[in-house]
Amino acid sequence: MFLEHFRVTGVAVAQIFILASLGFFLVKRKFLSPEGLDGLSKLVMDVTLPLLIFCQLMQDFSFKSYSNWWIFPLISIGVTALGLLVGFLFSVFVKGEQKKLQFLSLVGFQNSGYLPLALVAALLSGEELSAMFIYIFLFLTGFNLIMFSVGVFLLDFHDKKKFDWRSLFSMPVVATLLSLIIVFLGMNKFIPQDFLKPLRMLGESTLPLALLVVGANLAEICFKCIDKKIMSLLILAKMIILPAIGLGLILVFAVPKLIGLLILIQLAMPSAVTLSVILRNYKREDLLVSQGIFLTHLFSVLILPAFLILYFSRIVLK
Repeated sequence: MFLEHFRVTGVAVAQIFILASLGFFLVKRKFLSPEGLDGLSKLVMDVTLPLLIFCQLMQDFSFKSYSNWWIFPLISIGVTALGLLVGFLFSVFVKGEQKKLQFLSLVGFQNSGYLPLALVAALLSGEELSAMFIYIFLFLTGFNLIMFSVGVFLLDFHDKKKFDWRSLFSMPVVATLLSLIIVFLGMNKFIPQDFLKPLRMLGESTLPLALLVVGANLAEICFKCIDKKIMSLLILAKMIILPAIGLGLILVFAVPKLIGLLILIQLAMPSAVTLSVILRNYKREDLLVSQGIFLTHLFSVLILPAFLILYFSRIVLK
C-alpha cells in the first residue's frame, strides 16, 4: 500500500517539478527577463486565476445541488486557521519581521487545488470521485477568499504600512464573490457556453503559468544560503504536526470518510505555489517562500503517503 501511495504522490509532485524546472531554465538561459517575469505573475494574479475561478463556479456549482455547501468553506477557514496558529507558535523561533510573516504564510497556506485533485483522481473512482471533486471546489471557494485577502496582506505587509481594506479585494476574491452572486441569482443559466469556453481555456493556463513563476523564482535562490533551521521548522510544522493534528481530530470526531480525507489531504499538502506568485506580483523580497515551496513539495513525496496509509487503515479497521 505504501508503494502505491508513494507512486501516486510522486507522480503528482513530479508534474509540478517538471513545470517549475521550465521556469527555472527560462530565467537561467535569459529567455525570461525580470520585467517579463513581473508581467507573467501579474497576468496570473489579475487575469487567468480569476477567470479559472469564475468559469469553475459558473459550470460546477449549484446552491440547490449542494445544500450543505457552506460546510466546506468553513472547513477551509478551520484548516487555514489551524495552519496559521501552528505557524504563529513556531514563528517565535524565526528572527526578522518579514521572515516571520513569510514563514507564517508557508505554514498557513497549502497547495489546495492541483495536487489534491491529482491525488483523489488516483485514489478514488465513480461517485466518490465525483463528490470529492465538488468538495474540493467548494473548499477552494473559502480558501481563495482567505488566501487572496489575508495571505496577500501578510506577504505585502511592511513595517510602515497601515492596513488597507482594499487589500482584501484582490481580483481572485472579486471573481469568487461575483461568481457566487451570479449563481445565487440564477444568472449563470443565461451565460452561453460559447462565451465561457475561451475564458475557461485561458483560466486553465493558470497552473502551468504559476509554476513557471515559481521555477523562475527558484533560479534566483542561493541554495547554499538556504536557512536550514527555518526550513527544518517548516517541515516539522507544515508536513508533520499539522496532518498529525488533523488525523487525531478525524479519529476523535468520527468524521465521515470523504470529508475526513479532504481535511487530511489539505492539512498534509506542501506550501502553496501561489505564495511565490503573490510575492513577485507585489515586488516583495523572497526571503523564504521559494525555498519553502521547493522543500515542502520534495518532502511531501515521502511524508504524504505515510499519512494516507494511516488514514485508510483507520477506514478499513472501522
